[in-house]
Amino acid sequence: MCYNEPLDAQAFERNPILKPSLDFVKEIAVTAGSILKKFPREDLNIAYKSYKDLVTQADFASERYLIDTIQASFPEHGIFAEESGQSVGLKAHQWFIDPLDGTLNYAYGVPFYSVSVGYALEGEMQLGAVYDPGRGELFSAARGQGATLNGIPIRAAQRTRLAECMLAIGFHTESENPLDENVANFLLFNSQALTIRRLGSAALDLAYVAAGRLDGLIDAKTCLWDIAAGGLIAREAGAVVTDINGHPDFMKEQPANLVCANPVIHQQMLDMRASLKR
Repeated sequence: MCYNEPLDAQAFERNPILKPSLDFVKEIAVTAGSILKKFPREDLNIAYKSYKDLVTQADFASERYLIDTIQASFPEHGIFAEESGQSVGLKAHQWFIDPLDGTLNYAYGVPFYSVSVGYALEGEMQLGAVYDPGRGELFSAARGQGATLNGIPIRAAQRTRLAECMLAIGFHTESENPLDENVANFLLFNSQALTIRRLGSAALDLAYVAAGRLDGLIDAKTCLWDIAAGGLIAREAGAVVTDINGHPDFMKEQPANLVCANPVIHQQMLDMRASLKR
């Protein structure tokens, strides 16, 4: 089969060589992370996509590497990337990449940022890797095979009382309304949980839930490239990941709304969210 011939989803199914392996996904995430580490802060050439949304030369270099490497091996696949948008390709084989999740942290020298690479087949996430270059931590998962941190299996925390839980929350940086949904979420959950953290990388937030470091995450108006890989990793570690209304297809919309926690805490979070509507 020639790559320059039109291919459909059935053609890909007949040729397993054209599907990526988890090792491939992990390798490119780690290599992209090494690119980020090489940039001196004084050479980042920081620009503003909007008044609160930064981009650096490191974002572009990492993304260029990821796109070029994926396209070299899987030229017919679609790629949904933060800086480049959505590339032309088969929707049946879709990549979600964030070359630098936590750009603001990275640009200011706060060591909480990551590379996120996810692959979906027929709309179902199959492979995911979230790499933290600063700590050398690689979170990864393949659908139905569990989640690992640097090759060691991980599981979500099993607390059952929200009052004992450390939750993370996301904030949309460009909300026109200061009392937006995430602010309402913060006020609600801060009154019931042990504590709330806003760490600045949704991909790592989800990986931390998978590893039991955080008990849950709630995030409104986040981007698919931020949560695709991390959502799969969290699910494979035993967490429940849904949209903010409890629907399992948390990636059906862009931007997305997401709730993630172990099954007991997840239901408590949904119940609390429902109380906002009453």
